[in-house]
Amino acid sequence: MGMNDRIYLIDQMLAERRFVTIPQLLERLEVSLATLKRDLSILRDRMQAPIIFDKELGGYRYEKQDQTSKFELPGLWFSAEEIHALLTTYHLLSNLDTGGLLGGHIKPLLSRLTALLGVADNSIEEIQKRVRIEMMNVRRVQLEHFEAVGSALLKRRRLRIEYYARGTNQTTQRELSPQRLINYRGNWYLDGWCHLRNDLRSFSIDSIRCVELLAAKAKDISEKKLNEILGSGYGIFSGKATQWATLHFTPEISRWVSTESWHPEQKGRFLVGGCYELKIPYSKATELLMDIMKYGAGVKVIAPPSLVDRVSKELNSMLAIYE
Repeated sequence: MGMNDRIYLIDQMLAERRFVTIPQLLERLEVSLATLKRDLSILRDRMQAPIIFDKELGGYRYEKQDQTSKFELPGLWFSAEEIHALLTTYHLLSNLDTGGLLGGHIKPLLSRLTALLGVADNSIEEIQKRVRIEMMNVRRVQLEHFEAVGSALLKRRRLRIEYYARGTNQTTQRELSPQRLINYRGNWYLDGWCHLRNDLRSFSIDSIRCVELLAAKAKDISEKKLNEILGSGYGIFSGKATQWATLHFTPEISRWVSTESWHPEQKGRFLVGGCYELKIPYSKATELLMDIMKYGAGVKVIAPPSLVDRVSKELNSMLAIYE
C-alpha cells in the first residue's frame, strides 16, 4: 500500500470513528510503527490535519470543528493546470520581499503551498526539479508597496506615489486612482488613473519608490474603458491602439509563431510557400519592437511604414556597434 493510500485510509478511519488506537492503525495499514508515525506527521504538519492523541481514550482522533472550518483532505494528485497554477503562485509569492505587515501572512502561505505540492510520494524539492517554471527577467517588488497598492484597490482610495521612470531616468510625484493589478510576464503592474496626467496609465510596481494611502476616494473607470485604452494595443504600456502591424515569418519560424498568442485580436494566416502572416494592433511600438527583433532574420515587417523604418534604424544601429 502506497503512502497516498495510507493517508486516505487514516483520514477515513479518523472521520468514521470516535478515536483509533495505534494497534488498530498498524493492523489496518500493515506498516511499522515508524512508518505510521511518519504518515501521521505528514497529515499533521504538511496537510494541517487537526490530529491529536487523546490520552484518556488511548488513541488518535480529530479535534472537534465547526462546519465552516471542517478539515478536508486535499487531492494528492494534481492536473497539469493545477501544478502550473500552484508553482506559479509559489514563484510569485517567493518573489515578494517578505518584510512589512504582510510578511507574517506570506510566509505561512508559502508553507501551505509547499505542503500542498509535497503531499504526494515525492517531496516539494522533487516536484520542483521535475516540473520547473522559469520566471525570466522578473523584478523584485517591495512588499510594503504591494500591500499599499492592494489596500487602495480594495478600499477604493487614492495613492500618492514617487515613481521612477527608467525610460527617462526621472522621478515624479503622482496621485493615482488605482483600478486593477496585473501580473504580466512575471512582473506586477498597476493600471490607474493618473491625476497628474489626467489619463489612464500603467505603472510598474517595482518602480514605485514611496507610496502613501490617501483618504480621498478613488476615481472609478469602467472595465470597458480600461480594456479599450490599456488592453487594445500591444504590450503592457499599450495605450489605445491606432495602427496594425503586419509581420511575415519564415516557414521555419512560422511553425512556432503560428501557435502563439501575441494579442487577443490578432489575425493570422499561412501564405503560399509556408510563410505565416501575423497582424496585431499596437500604439506604442517599444515592446513590439523588442519581440520582433528577437526573431532576427526570421521575420520581416511589412507594414506600417513607420514601424518598418524604426526596425531598419534599430538594425543599422546594432550593425554599427560591430563594424
